[in-house]
Amino acid sequence: MDRRTFLQGAALATLAGAAAAKPAAPALVDCHTHFYDPTRPQGVPWPGKDDKRLYRRVLPEEFRKLAGPHGVTGTVVVEASPWLDDNQWLLDLAAKDDFIVGVVGNLDPLAERFEANLRRFGRNRLFRGIRVGHAAVQKGIEQRPFLRGLAQLAELDRALDVNGGPAMPADVARLARQLPELRIVINHAANLRLDGKPPPDAWLKGMRDAARQRHVFCKVSALVEGTGREPAPRERAFYRPVLDALWDIFGEDRLIYGSNWPVSDRFAPYATVIGIVRTFFEAQGAAAAAKFFRGNAERAYKF
Repeated sequence: MDRRTFLQGAALATLAGAAAAKPAAPALVDCHTHFYDPTRPQGVPWPGKDDKRLYRRVLPEEFRKLAGPHGVTGTVVVEASPWLDDNQWLLDLAAKDDFIVGVVGNLDPLAERFEANLRRFGRNRLFRGIRVGHAAVQKGIEQRPFLRGLAQLAELDRALDVNGGPAMPADVARLARQLPELRIVINHAANLRLDGKPPPDAWLKGMRDAARQRHVFCKVSALVEGTGREPAPRERAFYRPVLDALWDIFGEDRLIYGSNWPVSDRFAPYATVIGIVRTFFEAQGAAAAAKFFRGNAERAYKF
C-alpha cells in the first residue's frame, strides 16, 4: 500500500467513525393536530363548509409529508368533533397509521354514559385522554358527577386536555387541587393574545397557580394564531417574552410541543411554527429540547 492510499483510507475511516459517533437526531412528536374528512357520508361538524381553507380532507399522510422533513416522527391528534363515534373514527385511523401515537378524544364528563364510553375507548391503548373546554370546567368543578368522571379518567391513567382563554389556568389550578393525581394539559398556552410584549399579570398569576400543581403540563401551541395576524410575524424575538415566561413558570419538565395544524396554516407555514419554538428550546440545551419535543409528552400522555 502506497502512502496516498494509506492516507485516503485513514481519512475515510476517521469520517466513518465521526459519523457513527454522531448522536441521532431526537424523535419529535407534535402533540396537537386535527384530522378529519368532510367527504364522509355524514360529513363533519367542524370545520364549517364556509371555511375555504380548512374544509377539505386533512389526514395523516399529508401531515407526515409536511412535518417529516422537520424531524417530526409522530403526532397526538385531538378530536374537535363532539360526535361520539368520531372518537372511534380517529382510533381506526390510528390503527392504520403508526404515525399517530395517541388520540385525545372528545367526551363529556357529565354525559349519562360517560364512564361506559370512557372504558369503551380506553380499551384502546392509543386513547390517551379527553379534551374539555374551560366552560365545562367552570360549570363542573363544583359538581360531584363531573369530578367523579374525571377521577375515573385518572384511574384509567389517562390525561385531561383543557382548552380556553387566559382566565382558564386559574380554574385548572382549582381542579388540580381537587384531583391531584389527574394529569392535566393546558392547551395553546391558554390562548393568550400575543403582541410581542411581556404577558399580562393576570395570565402570569393563573399560570403560576396551575404550575404549582405537579401534574399540570402546558402545550406551547397556537402561538402564531395568538397573534391574530395573517400572516403572523416570523421574527423569533416577537414570541420571546411569552416563551421566557412559560419557561420560567413551568421549567423544562412540563412544557410540550404542539402546532395546532392545520389551523396554524392560516397564520404561518409549518416551518415557521416549529422554527419559533425550536430556536428557543434548543438554546436551553439538548436535554431540555428533547424533553420539550418528546419526553414531557411521554410523561403526560404515556406513549
